[in-house]
Amino acid sequence: MSTSSGVVLVDKPGAMTSHDVIDRLRRVLGERRIGHAGTLDPMATGLLVVAVGPATRLLRFAQAGLKRYEGTAIVGVATDSLDADGREVGRSAVPALGQADLDDAATAFRGSQLQVPPMVSALKVGGRRLHELARDGVEVVREPRRIEVVAFELRLTERPDRWAFSVTCSPGTYVRVLVSDVAQSLGTLAHLDSLRRIASGTHHVDDALTLEVVAERAASGHPVVSAARGLVADLPSVILGEDDGVAMRRGQRLDVPGAPGDAPYVAAVDEHGTLIGVLAERNGRWQPDVVLPMVG
Repeated sequence: MSTSSGVVLVDKPGAMTSHDVIDRLRRVLGERRIGHAGTLDPMATGLLVVAVGPATRLLRFAQAGLKRYEGTAIVGVATDSLDADGREVGRSAVPALGQADLDDAATAFRGSQLQVPPMVSALKVGGRRLHELARDGVEVVREPRRIEVVAFELRLTERPDRWAFSVTCSPGTYVRVLVSDVAQSLGTLAHLDSLRRIASGTHHVDDALTLEVVAERAASGHPVVSAARGLVADLPSVILGEDDGVAMRRGQRLDVPGAPGDAPYVAAVDEHGTLIGVLAERNGRWQPDVVLPMVG
């Protein structure tokens, strides 16, 4: 299905910022309203969930899903950015560790925890992004944030100074901080050598397109943008009849039999499966939160 409002799954290459990807897509698709559901650092590759057109209003729901990553870390060397793009700032001996040591360390970092964001990041403090302050040699106190590490595995490789890992975590988790912290717990230093996002919510990198393929398909008139419903795949859904669909588009509150009582939001679709928008629970009734324009 090709539409001017919906989702594109992109397999981001390395050496590009997430903003670079969005700029490229704006030129290729001829649409200014494009955004993504979760930044990837320039060195990172993998899944970038992109919304196009009016569907960008759904991005906050697409951002809420768990993220899964795979990567490698260089042990014994620290960088200012905690990844391979940074400047070396410290060295430490590489301890003789067995797989059991890595297993125990990874287990200790699973679950709910507080994490301090890195200085080299896009977070804003006092109106300036942290990476801008870091370039000026300024370091500020960062408030720790609550994250959830659902799964975390560390593995030895053929090189004693390199670990492989996989992690499933909540949005907002800095994997490079996680790797650095676990290395310090083992008496050494580490930084990311590679990072690839495998999944975000229900979306998987196996279903993503490279920027080259997106450009080729768009130029030849083949479908590129999928239905906006994919952006709310993590929400429970309800089917609205014609009258309720009209009422929702008018901004009226609804009674929706069968809607989950413990869900703050539900995706509302019509009888043909087309997404109308998102309803928010308000005192036992459902208030339109996002309403998409009608297609066709």
